[in-house]
Amino acid sequence: MGALDGLRIIDLTQWEAGTSCTQLLAWMGADVVKVEPLEGDPGRRMIAERPDADSVYFVLFNCNKRSVTLDLKSERGKQLLLRLVAKADVVVENYAVGVLESLGLGYEQFAAVKPDLVHASVKGFGTWGPWSSYKSFDMIAQATGGVMSVTGTPDTPPLRPGATFGDSGAGVHLGMAILAGIVEKLRTGRGQHVEVSMQDAMFNFMRSGLVGHYLTGGMAAARYGNRLGLLSPTDLYPTRGGGPNDYIYMMITTVRMWHGLLGVIGRADVIGDERFEDQRERGNYWDEVREMIEAWSRGQDKFEAMRLLGQAGVPCGAVMDSVDLFGSEHLRARAMVAGIEHPRRGPMEVPGAAIKMGNTPEVAVTAAPELGANNDEIYRELGLSAGDIAALRAARVI
Repeated sequence: MGALDGLRIIDLTQWEAGTSCTQLLAWMGADVVKVEPLEGDPGRRMIAERPDADSVYFVLFNCNKRSVTLDLKSERGKQLLLRLVAKADVVVENYAVGVLESLGLGYEQFAAVKPDLVHASVKGFGTWGPWSSYKSFDMIAQATGGVMSVTGTPDTPPLRPGATFGDSGAGVHLGMAILAGIVEKLRTGRGQHVEVSMQDAMFNFMRSGLVGHYLTGGMAAARYGNRLGLLSPTDLYPTRGGGPNDYIYMMITTVRMWHGLLGVIGRADVIGDERFEDQRERGNYWDEVREMIEAWSRGQDKFEAMRLLGQAGVPCGAVMDSVDLFGSEHLRARAMVAGIEHPRRGPMEVPGAAIKMGNTPEVAVTAAPELGANNDEIYRELGLSAGDIAALRAARVI
């Protein structure tokens, strides 16, 4: 049993921001019922290379869920959704602002059938404010949340980070909001609406990136590329092989770390050199420091360099690509690479759940459901007969 075993979540999400939230909750044991239109979540066809199977994109964000189809534009479909909500604890949705309300399916209608419901929304710009009607995707959130402005080098335009944390980061925030709403309900018996704006979440993620704004008296925070201000030798360094990801990244913040680095790279002779002992002063000799480190790093395998520096107390990480991640003994030891059996794609490996709990067994990762795979079982849970379900299917309500 997962920590959230017994918690029923009605998942009205699509694409990524909402689906990443509900998957996280499913990984902790919640029963997540994904309610989809008859044509399915559009993410099922996102970058789909096979006509006979859901996209890998969809699979990665919808593990451990159950799927039902439902036409929310039909009166019978609306009534079925309200029956599902009445038996749930949480509804999560990421439709454009006003879409559910235009169908007569907003928080007011949900709360009428489930007064202690936690209704959770993730929107590009929230449900109020001058931009609330604007649509958004991950990259728009990263742009308007400031993230792109500090990504890149002084010589490049703003860049999009490769990870989609505009979506998934907002999803994690929403998961926290849902759990807070549940705790509040346990304390007071009241339900409520909680929401996360993707832009708000990105602005929150910008806290360390905003330091330069304060230090310059309010000027725009700058792009430093792989460097971190004057924190020399905090940077990316090439390793043996010369491949596109044959690099290590290190971050030095104390004299002890600096001395540990010098010992590993065979430059203990530099210990005590007043040009390099003080971190701020060392930032004035960045090129000299980099030359010392590269003379050593270029001859090292990236993982061996990480091991040597890590054992010396120097924070250092190999730049791991997707092949490295799935092959990582460390990630496998932490159950972060999970094997699933997809009904059409067969055996697959996917990222596992990052939350580890000391006294609660980890929930096994299961494959994302095919569209409507759980129609019969979930509608039977509402008391519908086989004939009722067949009639709804024939009428294209489900």
